[in-house]
Amino acid sequence: MKRKPIKLGKMEVNLLWFDSMGAKSSSFFVETPDLRLLVDPGVAVMQPSYPLPEVEKEKLAEEAFQRIEEAADRAEAIFISHYHYDHHTLPSGAEGIYEGKRLWVKDPNQWINGSQWKRSRLFLEELYLIFQGENPEDILIPPQKGEYPDPLANLPLVKGKKWGDYQQRKEELLKKGRKWFRNQSKKWRENFRLREFKVGGVEVRFADGQSFTEGRTKVRFTKPLFHGIEFARLGWIVGLVVEYEGHKLLYTSDLQGPQIEDYAQWIIEESPELLIVDGPTTYLLGYMLNLINLRRAIDNMCRIIRESSIKLIIYDHHNLREARYRERLKDVYRTAKSQGKSLLTAAEWFGQKPLILRIGHSANKK
Repeated sequence: MKRKPIKLGKMEVNLLWFDSMGAKSSSFFVETPDLRLLVDPGVAVMQPSYPLPEVEKEKLAEEAFQRIEEAADRAEAIFISHYHYDHHTLPSGAEGIYEGKRLWVKDPNQWINGSQWKRSRLFLEELYLIFQGENPEDILIPPQKGEYPDPLANLPLVKGKKWGDYQQRKEELLKKGRKWFRNQSKKWRENFRLREFKVGGVEVRFADGQSFTEGRTKVRFTKPLFHGIEFARLGWIVGLVVEYEGHKLLYTSDLQGPQIEDYAQWIIEESPELLIVDGPTTYLLGYMLNLINLRRAIDNMCRIIRESSIKLIIYDHHNLREARYRERLKDVYRTAKSQGKSLLTAAEWFGQKPLILRIGHSANKK
């Protein structure tokens, strides 16, 4: 597939691979006169319910990985929003991606769930060993005390939301979520931490809530955001904003909708020229996604489309894992059409139908 950059003034955004192309990923390359940044260099094979033979799924994942490798050859910096394998690749399988790079990565020590805690350590220890060749315990530091207030305190729209008949059940879920969160934060305080480091031409910095400037290019990373609904057991992610001479890109990473109203408000207030946003996990409807949270995701995207000045939305990732996504998200597409906004998958940006629509319309259930 030929390059077809999205041009925002002198900023160019090249979409590398997204789920609409047949493998799990949301990887792209941002280039300004000051900076060449590779975002989320990871890919995973589609889930068992995706209607392709396994060998074909693996071929598509290999093609995606090849594009990411090619982009990495040109990159100066890499951003990893979280430690799911469709967003990062282990150095042992691709050390060339990271060689000589400055890495901005999700903080592995806090605002992270158990599985990503382990994956982050595997990733950073491999990175250290490959480029330093010494004991990975060298990057360990003692536990640190920290205060972790209720994260809902910073989500006023969620706190004030009325749930109607769902109110009692929602309060039960939030109570369980807070208990889970307290257990997670206890681990953050009690365990040895990883430190930032620089070895063999590779520099690792923790991205959460940080920013940097290269010439006229400004890069901002969000504080940790829930990977889905409040107290999502999938943990937290970090979003990204890149600005150059009045042009702005916003990348949500995995907000799954967004399902949280305050995150939609943040996007509206940022009002980027280009929004790269993941949709809800419609392929898990009735399993890990209920109708209430699907409706939240739909309403939030409709608000974003109506109330922001965004010109182009790349709406792709979890929502492209099953063929009925357009039907389930029809209100989003209707709103975009009525507002004259471009709402496209990555495949559609390249002038193609999403692969899931080309191979059949059977509903996928997990």
